[in-house]
Amino acid sequence: MGRLVYLGGLEPDGEELSPHLRSRAEVAEILLGSGVPTAVLRAAVVLGSGSASFEMLRYLTERLPVMVTPRWVHSRIQPIAIRDVLRYLVGCATLPADVHRCFDIGGPDVMTYLEMMRRFAAVAGLPKRRILPVPVLSPGLSSHWVGVVTPVPASIARPLVESLRNTVVCSEHDIARYVPDPPEGLLGFDEAARMAIQRVRDRTVATRWSSASTPGAPSDPLSTDPDWAGGTLYLDEKTRETDASPEALWRVVEGIGGETGWYSFPLAWEVRGWLDRAVGGVGLRRGRRSPSDLYVGDALDFWRVEELEEGRLLRLRAEMRLPGLAWLEFHVEQGSAGDPPARTRLRQKATFKPSGLFGHLYWRVLVPVHGPIFGGMVRNICRAAEEGTAAAVGERRAHAA
Repeated sequence: MGRLVYLGGLEPDGEELSPHLRSRAEVAEILLGSGVPTAVLRAAVVLGSGSASFEMLRYLTERLPVMVTPRWVHSRIQPIAIRDVLRYLVGCATLPADVHRCFDIGGPDVMTYLEMMRRFAAVAGLPKRRILPVPVLSPGLSSHWVGVVTPVPASIARPLVESLRNTVVCSEHDIARYVPDPPEGLLGFDEAARMAIQRVRDRTVATRWSSASTPGAPSDPLSTDPDWAGGTLYLDEKTRETDASPEALWRVVEGIGGETGWYSFPLAWEVRGWLDRAVGGVGLRRGRRSPSDLYVGDALDFWRVEELEEGRLLRLRAEMRLPGLAWLEFHVEQGSAGDPPARTRLRQKATFKPSGLFGHLYWRVLVPVHGPIFGGMVRNICRAAEEGTAAAVGERRAHAA
């Protein structure tokens, strides 16, 4: 018989659990009652680059030198480094068959969220933060505030914030009988934060909270569906030829979004991101995992990579709040050989499937805006590829000289 290993949340005695912690406790009960040997690891805040909890802590501390915070900043927390969580998860896979229980796991430090923010600021080399707790911010209001300040949308921030009302400190350390602590001890908060910050700065974050979900349902239509399937599809297609090589053009396409931006009307994209966050969407602040490489499933600002064929096709599916479904595609098409050879072609296609009357109105109202925005994108992407090619040729000539 196999074994189940589940990472849940700490459950303080004598406190009413938040809905988030209560749901994790219910999952643990179901697994423990399944008849399969189960190990439930219960943790508080996990410190690691890319996790939603760490991103919330990092952005709150980095962006706000002065913070007005709710009462939950005084709740006691025992955070744990992602490295130690992974060691426990791997170690539990080989537990004896008769081990069937919950284990509390946590790092060596117990602190409040207030102390976590101050110590994070010190580790990150930030000036000392001024934090002013006030009793009037409810978890609901706090989550919307977190959603405005950080890339974590309110829908994800709310369960995290509600859980911070609870005291999440380990009541035992029995896991060490089966998965002993490393000789150097469990990783403390400062070192865990330092390692996470360094991975962010080095752009070596392997996974992120924003990559944990995929949009839509299996029954949702695809941009590749025929016109007669699933109702109306609105299209905006732009094509442009360029002297840039297909490789240079693809590098620009694959590097789109994040800090690079979207190659047309930056203010318009920013405003669209603000509006999306105002209605509970993800906005533009998720950025991208890597500045140069994309993989299927990656979050890219308020899009997600749905399909990628290296050097040829990038299809993005919209995750902003919309009255329908939307996709944005880039096709790099190599010209035919000849004398002179045919130019490289970029084909860009925006597809929208409206939902209800408002969806149809939404598209029609924005049609006048699509011309300059989408036309500017395809034009400026080609220009960036041409300038990159010219720079590369000049550099090779300089080295040859």
